[in-house]
Amino acid sequence: MTAIIRAIDVGHKNVKWVLETEKKIVCRVFPACAPLAGGRDLSETLGRRRQTVVLDVNGLTYEVGPDTLLVEQAALVHNMDDGYCLTDEYLALVRGALAFMKVPVVDYLVVGLPVTTFEMHKTVLRARLIGEHPISEGRSVALKEVKVLAQPHGALIDYALSEARSKALRSQRNLIIDCGARTFDWLVTEGLKVVEPRSHATTRGIYDVLHFLAAAIGKRFDVQYHDYERLDVALRENRNPLVCAREYDLTPHLPAARKIAQQAVTEMRRYVQDASDIDNIILSGGSAFFFRDAVRAAFPRHEIQEGRDGLYANVRGFARYGVAKWKQMEKAAAANAEAAAAQEA
Repeated sequence: MTAIIRAIDVGHKNVKWVLETEKKIVCRVFPACAPLAGGRDLSETLGRRRQTVVLDVNGLTYEVGPDTLLVEQAALVHNMDDGYCLTDEYLALVRGALAFMKVPVVDYLVVGLPVTTFEMHKTVLRARLIGEHPISEGRSVALKEVKVLAQPHGALIDYALSEARSKALRSQRNLIIDCGARTFDWLVTEGLKVVEPRSHATTRGIYDVLHFLAAAIGKRFDVQYHDYERLDVALRENRNPLVCAREYDLTPHLPAARKIAQQAVTEMRRYVQDASDIDNIILSGGSAFFFRDAVRAAFPRHEIQEGRDGLYANVRGFARYGVAKWKQMEKAAAANAEAAAAQEA
């Protein structure tokens, strides 16, 4: 029977998860929002139910999935704490991803943590996830083994394998940058091994940019503006958002907003200096579009490399790691069995 290998990357804005690894890696995403279930779904009267699952965590019922922003219209980022991965909301998001996978068991699950909390929480998170997880309608999913990686490590693995550069990257020094919602993370690696003193993160993510823009709009219109999701889409698509039913030009606010990206890169340069000893700089993450110019300006002598579809880079890399690791374990188990059989003979 083929082993079921999956990956989940719970961020502060999105939950990325892998639906399939058998034939090809297929990724999906839903908002990192886990509101308490209210029991109402008014969209049913229009012939369409919300695309969510309702599940229990420690006696409370949460609703998670692609349509959760229809349940709770709130700020884009809900939990900014370093202990986010230990919360019931985090567990609800993991269980939601498991529910959408529609498998009864996962033999090997790979998840990620920010660089700043990786060492602090990796052991506890692994222990928390291994075992049986109730999801919905009496179903459960068993997680047999869990591996926790630093989030940018997934992007490195994904880039190395998808760009057919694994051999080169394994012999070179790499800087991998993960632009997230809450944090701007980076790893320096010798091949695929992390150089810990030069790897870190700073709390300068796209959330800070959106928070700044929302405050500027609120001041302009004398309102409490909090539609971060609309602002995020407008920035990505390079267009003006609708505010108070008319287009609002963000251009006057963008120079100050870009200072946030510059601050993140300046903090990173404290660890990597001018990157003159770095062979490859790889930019990833769902917010790379906003930080790209600041990174290029900081390292003008390098070609900044980006893989395809940076939103899924981490979780795709986690899945690739899981598949490769499982094959290694199968090979080792087969070799051990063969050796044991030879001894008995």
